[in-house]
Amino acid sequence: MKKIRKERVVVAMSGGVDSSVAAALLKRDGFDVVGVFMKFWKPRIDTDKTDLYGFENRCCSAEAEKRARKVAEILDIPFYVFNFEKEFKKKVVDYFLAEYRAGRTPNPCVVCNKEIKFGLLFKKALSLDADYIATGHYARIQETKYKLLKGKDKNKDQSYFLWKLNQKMLEKILFPVGDYTKTEVRKLAKKFKLPVLNIPESQEICFVQTTISNFFKKYLKTKLGKIVDKEGETIGKHLGLHFYTIGQRRGIELSGPAFARLWRASAGKPFYVLDKDLKKNVLIVTKNEKDLYKKELIAKNVNWVSGKEPKMPLKVKARIRYRHSEVSATIKKQKNGRIKVVFSRAQRAVTPGQSVVFYKGQELLGGGMII
Repeated sequence: MKKIRKERVVVAMSGGVDSSVAAALLKRDGFDVVGVFMKFWKPRIDTDKTDLYGFENRCCSAEAEKRARKVAEILDIPFYVFNFEKEFKKKVVDYFLAEYRAGRTPNPCVVCNKEIKFGLLFKKALSLDADYIATGHYARIQETKYKLLKGKDKNKDQSYFLWKLNQKMLEKILFPVGDYTKTEVRKLAKKFKLPVLNIPESQEICFVQTTISNFFKKYLKTKLGKIVDKEGETIGKHLGLHFYTIGQRRGIELSGPAFARLWRASAGKPFYVLDKDLKKNVLIVTKNEKDLYKKELIAKNVNWVSGKEPKMPLKVKARIRYRHSEVSATIKKQKNGRIKVVFSRAQRAVTPGQSVVFYKGQELLGGGMII
């Protein structure tokens, strides 16, 4: 009698609780599970101990690999390490630096998901005769036309980062923890006796050790320029536009008679980054926080998860950054594949380079890059 082969799943294991429980759930459900740990790029080691001495990428440290390997041993599944350092540097880090150089504020996690986890790993897993790949993302997939849904846990939902996925990918992806809350996942980790319960979670960029400013000082050139108010009066100098993002309040170095006069006139109210003039290398600031609110934006590189552009104009719920509240909006088609998003109420600090993502109820419809 011919033995029926179990469906094989390659699980991206980071050594954290979410991906560990994802692997355990798949093993419990009868899949042929293979654990994979991905090594990403990390900054070079310096002799200056105040900067990046001895730094490891948070997503793939030696300790994280050790935990992931231990979980694989407990689950009795094969475990492999894939070295994606060069690809990660080119696709994620270089993109991150190039976008900041161009005056935009990118989201590297969106690019990493598209290019590395559901790009490079996806192709490599299928070449190893895998039927699916799985991750510990808090998101869900509805198999009717493969709709991408929010995770059950509203506080942990990570669907925002996945707007670049398409039907071909969703057909081969599993999100085992998407139907659970974080509390339930931790209980499952305890039930499966996995040594990952007390691992701290990081919301920071994995390849940046201390601050983005320190990272930029290391990898981007200083380019001095003026800081002006919205009337055009010079009130300070900046070291490079890449050190600033729209809506930023801290770290704006101001001085001189014009600044002193404005400071007194406004009773010491803080300045906010309002805009960047790349051609003139000028940073524009304002003391009126209301200036930061915009009623609309333009986005490019739009992706519709269904694979088909919906009929326009389209009413949606939109989110302009991770953990930002959704707001009602209308999408209108523009030239060159771009779209205009008009909000029902003005949004604070709409930032070029960030992702605007669209929802209809629980379903993620798609997204685009704000320009």
